[in-house]
Amino acid sequence: TMSLREHALSLFRGALGTVRPAPMLRRALKLQGDGSPQLLVKGQAFPLKRDLYLVGFGKAVLGMAAAAEEILGDHLTRGIINVPLGIQESLQRAGMQEMLLKPHSRIQVIEGAKNNLPDAEALKGAVAIQELAEGLTADDLLLVLISGRGGSALLPAPIPPILLEEKEKLTKLLASRGAAIQELNIVRKTLSVLKGGGLAQLAHPARVVSLILSDVIGDPLDIIASGPTAPSSHSVQDCLEILTKYNLLHSLPKSVEMVLSSSPTKPTAPENYSHVSNIILGSNRLALEEARRQAEGLGYAALVLSAAVQGEVGSVATLYCQMIQLLCLGFSSLAEGPLGDELRGSLLQLAAELQIPGLHLEEFLQALQGLGPDRPVCILAGGETTVQLQGTGKGGRNQELALRVGLGLHKAQATGASSPQGRCEILFLSGGTDGQDGPTEAAGAFCSPGLVAEALQEGLDVEAFLRNNDSYTFFSQFQGGHHLLVTGLTGTNVMDIQAILIRAM
Repeated sequence: TMSLREHALSLFRGALGTVRPAPMLRRALKLQGDGSPQLLVKGQAFPLKRDLYLVGFGKAVLGMAAAAEEILGDHLTRGIINVPLGIQESLQRAGMQEMLLKPHSRIQVIEGAKNNLPDAEALKGAVAIQELAEGLTADDLLLVLISGRGGSALLPAPIPPILLEEKEKLTKLLASRGAAIQELNIVRKTLSVLKGGGLAQLAHPARVVSLILSDVIGDPLDIIASGPTAPSSHSVQDCLEILTKYNLLHSLPKSVEMVLSSSPTKPTAPENYSHVSNIILGSNRLALEEARRQAEGLGYAALVLSAAVQGEVGSVATLYCQMIQLLCLGFSSLAEGPLGDELRGSLLQLAAELQIPGLHLEEFLQALQGLGPDRPVCILAGGETTVQLQGTGKGGRNQELALRVGLGLHKAQATGASSPQGRCEILFLSGGTDGQDGPTEAAGAFCSPGLVAEALQEGLDVEAFLRNNDSYTFFSQFQGGHHLLVTGLTGTNVMDIQAILIRAM
């Protein structure tokens, strides 16, 4: 029998495989017919009347563009993509040739946005994309590849006369006063030529087809990469309210004042987007569905909890610990007792505090009830947690979450709060789909209560590692780093994936 670790690794790889740029595009994009060729995207047909152009921006776009060019062949007239600085060299070094364009490609690659901040190079690429879009006719088709991660920083085109530095300074000021990412994006969009549907409007009357890799909870089209081809649900009014809220309305550069006073007060009407089709190709939900299929193939009863798990890493770890304890009680038919009731109550309260979108915990717990010891159980979830950095250690949110879950389960076992847990074999995995977790080469980690017990026996202070945000050092020191999840660069990103695997001993 395979170990739980081998199973978890296989599920994670399966989930990743389904959102890797090349396979994802090959599944979704087909070219059909010679006489009157058409582009088929997930079954929707788009006739190619004249020229086909391609633009793209974001971290995973290089791999998407390479696959698209292979599919489109000579039908592709020309393309321009904006990608992060140094990405071609990284992929070359990692031996990921399939993510790189072939020599003599018709697609021009511009690298910019060092440290994920808009810069002169990114602006140069954005201007080239803008000029291409403005030159299109009604018979042309523009294929837009959007990868959420880094997509916004790679498409900076402030409305003249605003300078890139002025827009940047304003964004930094807002951030320093505590503006949320949504608020920053609303201000950025309002001052941008291409964001907030601007690219789609400039490409009119050409047909615009956007293929999107989402890195945002809930896949909102107008938020992913600041929504260059989606109608913005915000107006200048919203932007002014945010600037007022952070007391910046009276210290704006002249150029920003000018643009704000001459902008239309209402967002562009949705009917002005009839020439646009926005299609989500890859998302956390799709990756989880694939992992669920694979888990069922391995004999697990598999359930997806949510693709929108968010919140502070400690609270999310507690949620997972209590869920695992409840499951183990069920395995030993004790879930109906007072301990089960207490756990359920506490879980529902925690879920209410975390406000995870689309999480129907009552229904989920109902579904869990029927699962018994005869079949192993796999619970899958995804999203993005946050870590309040207090220490100076190394490790990212996934490694920290894994270690916290392992420690929480070990403590529950030690206090005898859920003795039945002893009859369960438990493994928890959390990993980032981009193959990176914080400043380390690991994408995440595997953890179990047994692992923590062993570490404590060897005299390691697990809580001290957590206080110092040093989960990576813990995992790499202990058992030779066997519990680190190392995938290498994946060339994609749909946030994080968690898997809980439980079987009766």
